[in-house]
Amino acid sequence: MPTLPYPVINALGVLTNPNIALEAAKAGTQDQIGASATQRVDARALADARSSGLSAVNMTLGHVAGPSDPYELTLNDIQVWDEFIATHPADLLKVISAADIAAAHAGGRVGVIYGFQNSEMLGDDPERVAEFASLGVRVIQLTYNGRNPAADGCMVADDAGLSAFGIEAVAQMNAQRVLVDLSHSSEKTCLDALHHSIRPIAITHSGCRALANLPRNKTDAELRLLAQRGGVVGIYAMPFLREQGQPMAEDLLRHIEHAIHVCGEDHVGFGSDGHVTAVDDMASYLRFLAEDVAQRKQSGIGAAGESAAVVLFAPDLTGPTQFQALAEMMQKRGHSAARVEKILGGNFLRLMREVWGA
Repeated sequence: MPTLPYPVINALGVLTNPNIALEAAKAGTQDQIGASATQRVDARALADARSSGLSAVNMTLGHVAGPSDPYELTLNDIQVWDEFIATHPADLLKVISAADIAAAHAGGRVGVIYGFQNSEMLGDDPERVAEFASLGVRVIQLTYNGRNPAADGCMVADDAGLSAFGIEAVAQMNAQRVLVDLSHSSEKTCLDALHHSIRPIAITHSGCRALANLPRNKTDAELRLLAQRGGVVGIYAMPFLREQGQPMAEDLLRHIEHAIHVCGEDHVGFGSDGHVTAVDDMASYLRFLAEDVAQRKQSGIGAAGESAAVVLFAPDLTGPTQFQALAEMMQKRGHSAARVEKILGGNFLRLMREVWGA
C-alpha cells in the first residue's frame, strides 16, 4: 500500500515497538520504562514508522504519573531522547518548528515532537515553561486524569477548572509559543483555558462525548469553542469511542465525522494515542493489558471506560498501513481528498505553524 503524498501528523502517539514489552513480560523481566523508553524503539519500529508515511508524531516525554520527581525525570528523559535522535539521523528529526515537519516529510524521516501529558514538572514555577521550551518541548498538556496545581483532569468530581497557577502557566506557554494541550482535562478546565489563552489550543487525543458519554471525551461545547478559537482536536482510536465493547475503525470514523459537524473540517485531526507497529501476540497483549488496567486503577490514574477486555487501538486499523487505510475509508464515505489531507495532517500543521512559527 503506497504512503500518502502529504505530511501525516499523529497528534499523540508513540514510536515504540509494543512487542518488546510483551516479550519482556512473558520472560518475567522488568520492561524498561520512563527515560529508557528508547530501548523499545528498535529497527522494526523505525522502519514501520517510516514506511507508514508518518511525517511527525507528538510523543509523550517525562513525567505523567508516579513517585519519581517530575522535574528531574523529565529533564533526564529529554536528554535521553536528544541522544537517541542524534544517533538515528536517517530516521528521525527533532521538531522545533513547522518547517521541521515539512523537512521530515521531504526526507522520508519521522519528525519527533516533544510533548508532555502533565504539567507537574513545572512544580510551582511557571517560568519553567521557558526552560522546557528552550530544550525543544513544543506541547504541554495541562492535566492528566486527576487534579494537579494547574487544573483539574477529567476524573475530578468537584471540577474547579483552571487554577491561578494554571492561568499563569497558560500565559507562559503562549509567550514561549508552546502549544497548550487540553486532552484529559475536565470540561471546566478546557473551557477556562480556551477563554484565557491568546493563541489557539489543541486537544491532541480525545473523542466526542455526544457519541460516547465518557469523561475522556469532549462535549460539543468544548469542541465548538476550540474551533471558534482556531484550535484543532485529534480523534483517537481508544476504548472511549464506545461506552461498551471494542471500538473499531467504524467508531473512529463516526467520531471524526461528528467532530467535523461540530467544529468544521478545518479543526479536526488524528491523534491515535497508539503505536504504528502491530501487536504480534494478542493473547500476551491481553494479559499485559489486564495487568496495566488493574495497576492504573489501583494507583488512581485510570479513567472511566478503561477495560481489560478492550484493546487500546482499533483492531481493524493497525500497523504501518493504518494512515493510508484511514484515508481510503474516509474517501469511500464521501469525504474529499482535500478534507482527508486536512484531517490526517494539514489542520495540525496549520495550527503548529501558527503557534510555533513557520
